[in-house]
Amino acid sequence: MNEQDRPFPGGSKSRVNRAGDNVRHGRANSDDLYAIDEWRAAHKVVLNTFQASLRNRTRNKSIVVAQRHKRRNTIFNKLLRQPKMELSRMDDIAGCRLIFESVDDLTKFREQFHKARFKHKRKNDVDKYNYLLRPKSTGYRGIHDVYSYDVNSKNGELHKGLLVEIQYRTLVQHAWATAVEVIGFITENQPKFQQGDKRYELCMALASEILARYYEGGHGPFPELSDKDLVKQFLELDAELHLTRNFTGLNTTESETTAKRNTILIFKPDGELEAFSYKSESDALKELFRIEKENPSLDVVLVKADTSEEIRLAFRNYFSDAKEFIRLLTQAIEGINEKTA
Repeated sequence: MNEQDRPFPGGSKSRVNRAGDNVRHGRANSDDLYAIDEWRAAHKVVLNTFQASLRNRTRNKSIVVAQRHKRRNTIFNKLLRQPKMELSRMDDIAGCRLIFESVDDLTKFREQFHKARFKHKRKNDVDKYNYLLRPKSTGYRGIHDVYSYDVNSKNGELHKGLLVEIQYRTLVQHAWATAVEVIGFITENQPKFQQGDKRYELCMALASEILARYYEGGHGPFPELSDKDLVKQFLELDAELHLTRNFTGLNTTESETTAKRNTILIFKPDGELEAFSYKSESDALKELFRIEKENPSLDVVLVKADTSEEIRLAFRNYFSDAKEFIRLLTQAIEGINEKTA
């Protein structure tokens, strides 16, 4: 049997790809959306397998572990941005995020995890998605791995080939990435996707360089700039955009999430954030798909972590919370200015 036509969540890989292509061209029907939702829901098996393995390996360590299902609107937008991508090969539908105190902690843990004895296959070369070695032009820093799910069981056979992305970040890198996503919530710009006013993208790329140099002895996308010129360019651009001032003025949402539960976050057009928690992941997924179907314009996401505090940390961007980014950046600029005075 052709690999594209073997039994697979959503019917087959070719059926999922066809549904994705129909979404891309604006002709998706209810059967297409059902196939996509069935395929998305199946990723909970992969997420649960990997998060259990990661939590076991991070026990009693200062490492935050969280997981999330990629939002439907984000999936559809990615299909539009990448017209040649087959939906079944989109590798970040299921995501596990690990947040470390230092680059050394990150590197050591990742090296150990690469030696894990399981059948799941890492799809990428070790440095393919190493954005510490090669920061993105946007300033993004971190490391990703993509694994293909594979287990020896009858139930596992159906899910064989589903993909999961593991993100490794330090607290500093996570604070920056959070701030970039917050910009997408509070302005009409998306520097993460290089969309909108390019000044936001440049401002955050300069901020990434500042944070990388000051806290981690690394670099961002502007290693050629002197410390003095780096800070000068950032401050001049920030004075135009009032970016850090806007971050500082944000009212963070104090939504309570229940420990060890699955939490749906709903972003209202007026900026309000609602949070609903469920004991059962299956119940949460059903409710997620219902909300998406009845309110296609709403931004909705399903997240999970051990505690409400970890949800706020790992998914701080959803709560429009950039306080840690401002604290780190302010301290770094002051430190660099003292050194160059």
